[in-house]
Amino acid sequence: MIQVEGLTKDYGPRRAIEDLSFSAQKGEIVGFLGPNGAGKTTTMRILTGFMPPTNGRASVAGYDVVDESIEVRRRVGYLPENVPLYDDMTVWDYLKYMADLHNVEDAEDRIYDIIEVVGMEERTDSYISSLSKGMRQRIGLAQALVHEPEVLILDEPTIGLDPSQIRGVRNLIQEIGKERTVMLSTHILSEAQQICDRVLIINKGHIVAEDTPQNLQSRLAGSQRVAIQVAGDEDGLDKVISGVKGVISASVTSAGVVEFETEAGKDVRPDVARQVIKKKYDLLEMRPLGMSLEDIFLEITREDPAPPDLDDDFEGEEAE
Repeated sequence: MIQVEGLTKDYGPRRAIEDLSFSAQKGEIVGFLGPNGAGKTTTMRILTGFMPPTNGRASVAGYDVVDESIEVRRRVGYLPENVPLYDDMTVWDYLKYMADLHNVEDAEDRIYDIIEVVGMEERTDSYISSLSKGMRQRIGLAQALVHEPEVLILDEPTIGLDPSQIRGVRNLIQEIGKERTVMLSTHILSEAQQICDRVLIINKGHIVAEDTPQNLQSRLAGSQRVAIQVAGDEDGLDKVISGVKGVISASVTSAGVVEFETEAGKDVRPDVARQVIKKKYDLLEMRPLGMSLEDIFLEITREDPAPPDLDDDFEGEEAE
């Protein structure tokens, strides 16, 4: 449903993105990750018909984003990071206005449904100027969904929401992603790990990694990290484990669990278990610790800090 080939965008002499190529299919949730100014918002704005690329091609729902921009906009729901709301309108009036722009049939019934989805039933008559940031974000999500788009593009969809609201939006995105194409950017890496089928990591305008979170973990994890827990006092256990051949380091966490790292390609867990038992510790648990998406993100983008990009200068992209 989204197809990108060689996408490049220049702002005068500055290049925001260069030669991006990727795709996203129906029934897939794709996470778009990267440092501030890496080009995420630029890419999303091109895909929604907000601006043309300098070079390359992109299509959404089978329509070219430049040559068939109107058709693209009919089929895309877009939630920008800074939602353009009209403060002097009520929630109901704003959503009715957006539904009319999209020529939604049975608009009132659809608005009732979408207001229930985003949990704003008690604020339909409230003026948008009176809403908190979290509520404004929910209204922004509602306008992106009101015309039942085939493709949903979300720029930081949970920013400003409380934990309960975040959970609700995540569940909603997962439900929508079963039948539609969803592309979202987020700074909450655990969020991408929980709900995305695939992630794209962009740095300095280039895609530097693309895969499922699980496959990225497997590809980048060289050494193995393991957590071990014993009954009673763990005093001295880290030193015992550090003495096992193949163990690089061991340390005690604040929860009283010992975590240790092994040399790449070596499974020393049997040796560690034998040594722990030999030293009269009562072994309760030993489990591998997977590489988190945050670890992957930092590993891939750590070489040099990204210079200020035109996303910052021209768009205020992803300001925290």
